[in-house]
Amino acid sequence: MAIPESASEYISEQAALLRAAGVRRRIVFPEGDDSRVSEAAARLAKEGLADPILISPSAGTAPPGVRIVDPQGSPLLGRYAAIFYERRRSRGVTQLEAATAAAHRLNFAALMTAAGDADAVVGGCVHTTAEYVRSVLRSIGVVSGFRKVSSAHIMAVRDRTFGRKGLLVFSDAAIQAVPTAAELAEIAIATAATARAVFNAEPRVALLSFSTRGSARNPEAMKVADALRYVRARAPELKADGELQADAALVASAGRSKAPGSPVAGRANTLVFPDLNSANIGYKLVERLGGGALLAVVLQGTARPAGVISRGCSAHDIYNAAIVIAARAGRLLAEAV
Repeated sequence: MAIPESASEYISEQAALLRAAGVRRRIVFPEGDDSRVSEAAARLAKEGLADPILISPSAGTAPPGVRIVDPQGSPLLGRYAAIFYERRRSRGVTQLEAATAAAHRLNFAALMTAAGDADAVVGGCVHTTAEYVRSVLRSIGVVSGFRKVSSAHIMAVRDRTFGRKGLLVFSDAAIQAVPTAAELAEIAIATAATARAVFNAEPRVALLSFSTRGSARNPEAMKVADALRYVRARAPELKADGELQADAALVASAGRSKAPGSPVAGRANTLVFPDLNSANIGYKLVERLGGGALLAVVLQGTARPAGVISRGCSAHDIYNAAIVIAARAGRLLAEAV
């Protein structure tokens, strides 16, 4: 099945912005000896979209513009081991254990990003998401102001009247299983920042439920309503509403009927699900039954940019994800200056 036009247009748009910026973001891939990664990296370098760094124990011949690094023989290993030790010593990690851990490809790539020797890390096509995310948490950590890391799935759908011309952000479909109201609010605020960075547009955040504005009196729906109160306390400038049913969030007529006067209803481009079950099921249904496309998975709340790819991905999927992550990294790094 062909991907939605909104997906192709968005990737082309982001690629053009990356070229126009004149700064190639350094994207490190911990699974650099996977053929899909090397193919995607070669294409990114050839098209001038990034400076890929492949972490691989076997230093072969790198394609033009691609760097291969073997952790075991790298002069950076000592510095990265020291960083890892400082981050984990309170957990009982010894210097020897830190040196061993820093040489592991997942940790090494994350530490390279933490040290500023790469602008973002993208991994997960060989290792499980849990293994990869653990390496990011241990080596990069959580940004100040956040307690939890979450994920955002950048989705493209065929009907361009939805979201931002057919583009939406779904969260959290990979990390936080059953967030509390306060954690859900933190996810919503983080996802709004992701939407702003990847779309370069104002986020309109819908906190989803099976209820709209108290239409069902149930503890699960009330949790979502409580999350909105936390959001408004922490980020009063944010256009957010909830609890909203999916049709009230996305369809203009349903939004007017169920949530009149809402700044979000019928126009949401950022969907925050109440738990991991609903978010994961939701994005896969959109992808498989609705003909949508997953463009990238972004980790939110990390101190440095990180993206997730799946074990079932193709080289083209990695290429797309790297473009989205590179563009987001560029905007986040520019804001930090």
